Amino acid sequence: MATQLVKHLTTQELEAGLDEIRRAPSSDGVVELIVRRPAENEREVLEEGILDLGEGLVGDTWRLRGSKRTSDGSAHPDMQLNVMNARVIDLVAAGVRERWALAGDQLYVDLDLSERNLPPGTRLALGSAVIEVTDQPHTGCAKFSARFGAAAHTFVNTKAHRHLRLRGLNARVVQPGAVSAGDAIRKL
Repeated sequence: MATQLVKHLTTQELEAGLDEIRRAPSSDGVVELIVRRPAENEREVLEEGILDLGEGLVGDTWRLRGSKRTSDGSAHPDMQLNVMNARVIDLVAAGVRERWALAGDQLYVDLDLSERNLPPGTRLALGSAVIEVTDQPHTGCAKFSARFGAAAHTFVNTKAHRHLRLRGLNARVVQPGAVSAGDAIRKL
């Protein structure tokens, strides 16, 4: 089997994509992709996921992973779900949709995730579930850098763009339910 070369975009190429990212809808968007992480470095793309008050995305390892942000190392309740803008991941993945899941987020949505548009406490309806944006920052890590390049890691975390939440946001489930790829996501 031939090895596919992975393209990492340059800073200039990434910056050129900002206008498209800023065109994401502000209140009525679409759930583009749902990804469950059943084990470390494993991904399952789902057509439908179940969002649960205690588990986040059912079958995901959020609870097992724990958090450095809690005093006892347990899972952080305000980091149940990682939500990323589909336009951002499409850009950093150089347009290869099959690579989106490598970012490690559970929900990829075409929606403006900026702090101004979705401050902490904002609720979003998707499928029959409702999630709430939390104040916990979501930043890229060494794995993100390895998968998408150092320029992409810097791009999503740079102070100049931090307000846009290019790396995404953290959320928690406030109303359990099912969500499917293609469902609407809207601000409440």
